[in-house]
Amino acid sequence: MRYLNSVYIRDYKARVGYRRGSLVVTGMEGKQRIGIEAIDAVIMFAGQITTDALAQLVRRRVRIAALTRGGRIRFIVSGPTSGNVHLRQAQHRAADDVGTTLQITRNIVAAKLQNSRRVIARWGRDYPQPAIREDLRTRSEQLGGRVTEIANADSAHMLRGIEGDAGRLHFGAVRKVLSFEELQFTTRNRRPPRDPVNALLGMCYALLVTEATGAAETVGLDPQIGFFHRARSGRASLSLDLVEEFRPLVDRFVVGIVRRKQIGVADFTFTAGGACYLTDSGRDRLLKLWEKHKDTEFQHDVLGRPVSRWALPTVQATLMARHLRGDLPGYPPFLLRR
Repeated sequence: MRYLNSVYIRDYKARVGYRRGSLVVTGMEGKQRIGIEAIDAVIMFAGQITTDALAQLVRRRVRIAALTRGGRIRFIVSGPTSGNVHLRQAQHRAADDVGTTLQITRNIVAAKLQNSRRVIARWGRDYPQPAIREDLRTRSEQLGGRVTEIANADSAHMLRGIEGDAGRLHFGAVRKVLSFEELQFTTRNRRPPRDPVNALLGMCYALLVTEATGAAETVGLDPQIGFFHRARSGRASLSLDLVEEFRPLVDRFVVGIVRRKQIGVADFTFTAGGACYLTDSGRDRLLKLWEKHKDTEFQHDVLGRPVSRWALPTVQATLMARHLRGDLPGYPPFLLRR
């Protein structure tokens, strides 16, 4: 099925081929042709893809990602390595420099905490129950205090400690704001997710990481060489760095669709081992809501204008590249204004 510029394949019998400028998706629902020029990503939860289709997508730099039903990324394929090799050299030098890495990490963590604080403050203003409204207000203020501690953090270890403490405050707020909903939340868990809210969070985080990986490669950065997330074999560390400042937006999106009852218990299935996954119809519903969310506009301070959510990972990857090239004195992260 196609929603906007992303093609999602979830039919286990689906076969994705290529013919005369179009992807041809054949499955249980019949055959569908999709003009390849209108696609920016193919996300596969199941099915097969031909080498011809894969080659045509890669040639046009269309991102292909395969995810498990729980949202874990199996692989991401994109076009050939692009960009100036000197940019990647600068990225590797910066990752090896303790001072540069610390400064970039400070900016990333500060933006994540600021965005979390603003999301929680918004929940607090809108929440009808006075006791929970006050709890959310307190948590927002406490997060503001954690932000002020970042400037004095002189090591990555200290920053991770501040970020971890802020995470407990943040997910405590998620628990509070969903206290009276059909889908409730207790604590963050994954691999596998144990409840519907964690299943939603895991799926959306994974979709965002595929966007960040494509954005990094588009501007010529190495997705595996990060700063806050240190290099680890098989991990897209820079992609995870770029995602950090957007995680509160994902959490706001998930809380919103739960509170608006746009997704419910019937959209999930539980395994004998206690894992919780979206059903096929539930995943279909989530992807439609996700694509609609990607059209939401946010004010961007550096650009001085609104930017659609789908473009934000590329904007931030570009700003990271400009900093590493020496065009900007520091990495300017995305800050939520509303």
